[in-house]
Amino acid sequence: MAEAPAWQVRSEGGAPCLAVWGDWVAQSGRIPDFAANELQSVAPRQTLAFTMTGIGTWDSGLIAFLWDARRDATARGITIDDSALPEAARKLLGLLGDTPKPAAPAPRPRRSLLAWIGGGTLALLSSLGTTSILLGETVRAGALAPFGRARVRVVDIFANLRDAGPSALLIVSVVNFLVGAILAFVGAAQLAKFAAGAYVANLVGLALVREMAAVMTAIVMAGRTGGAYAARIATMQGGEEIDALKVIGIPVVDYIVLPSILSLVVTMPFLYLYGCLVGIIGGLVVASAMLGITGASYIHQTLSAVPLSQFEFGFVKSIAFALLIGVTGCHIGLKAGRSSADVGTAATQAVVVGIVGVIAMDAVFAVIANALGI
Repeated sequence: MAEAPAWQVRSEGGAPCLAVWGDWVAQSGRIPDFAANELQSVAPRQTLAFTMTGIGTWDSGLIAFLWDARRDATARGITIDDSALPEAARKLLGLLGDTPKPAAPAPRPRRSLLAWIGGGTLALLSSLGTTSILLGETVRAGALAPFGRARVRVVDIFANLRDAGPSALLIVSVVNFLVGAILAFVGAAQLAKFAAGAYVANLVGLALVREMAAVMTAIVMAGRTGGAYAARIATMQGGEEIDALKVIGIPVVDYIVLPSILSLVVTMPFLYLYGCLVGIIGGLVVASAMLGITGASYIHQTLSAVPLSQFEFGFVKSIAFALLIGVTGCHIGLKAGRSSADVGTAATQAVVVGIVGVIAMDAVFAVIANALGI
C-alpha cells in the first residue's frame, strides 16, 4: 500500500535539512503544499540539505514540491544542497529556474493620428492601384475578344447577361416605380399650394432621367449583382478554382472578370431607360390620383420638360456605374481569403463599396454637369 507523502524541516547534526518520505505521486492527490513559514527557523546564509530517507515512488509531484521549497529558500538567502537527491530528480530540478518568469504584458498598440491617416491613405491608394490594373486588363481583353485573342466563352457572356438583365427587372421595376411615386407625392403636396400641380410631371421626369433612375438602378445592381460577383469569385478562390485556372494557363480576367463586367456594361443602360419609364409611370399614377392629371397631359408635359441631352447624360452615368460595380465586385472577390467566412465578408464589402462608390461618382458627375452647363 502506498505511503502518504510527508515532509518536515528539522536539524541533523546541527545543520538544517528538509526531510521527505513517502510516495510522491501527483495523481494520488495527496501531495502536500509547501508552507513558506516552515523555513523561518533557518537563518539566512545557512545551507539547507534535502534528505530523501524513506522516499518511495515519486514523479513530477515531488519535483514541484522541491521547486517550491527551493524558491522560498532562495528568496530568504538560504543555500540549497541537493546532493542527496536522486540524479534524475536533480536534473529535472536543475531545468527549473529559481523564480518563475512573470508573463510579459501584451504590448498595447500605440498609433498616432498621423500614422492612422497615413496607413489608411496608403491602403486606399494601393486598392485604387490594383483596381485600376484590373480595369486596364479587362479593357485590353475586351479589345482583343472580337479578334479571337481572348479566352472568353460566349455561353458565359449570355449567362451573365441573363443574370444582370432580365433577372433584375422585377426589383428595378419596384424600386423605380416607388421612387417616381414618392417624387410625385412630395411634388404634388408642395406644388398644389401654388396652383402649379401640372409641373409635377416636370419634377418627376427631370429628377428620374437626370439623377434618380441611374443612381437607384446602380444601387440595386451594386447590392444584387456586385455582391454576387464578389461572393462567386471568393467561393472559387476558396475552392482553389482560381489557382487551377492559373496553373493550366487560362487568364482569370478573360474567363471570369470580362464576362461579368461586360454584361453589366451592356445591361445597365437599358435598365436605366427601363427605370426611367417605370418611374414616370409611378409618378403618373400618383399625379392622376392626387391632382386628377390625365395621362396624355402628363406624358406631354414630361416630354416637353426633359430634353434628349438629359437621357444622354444619364446613359453615360449608367455605363460608368456599371464599370464601377463590376470592377470593384470582381476585385474584392479576387483578393478575398479562402475560408467560408471570407465569402460573406467579400460580398458585404462589395455591396458597401459599390453603393458608396456610386453615390460618390454621382457627385462627381454633378460637378461635371454643372461645369459643362448640362
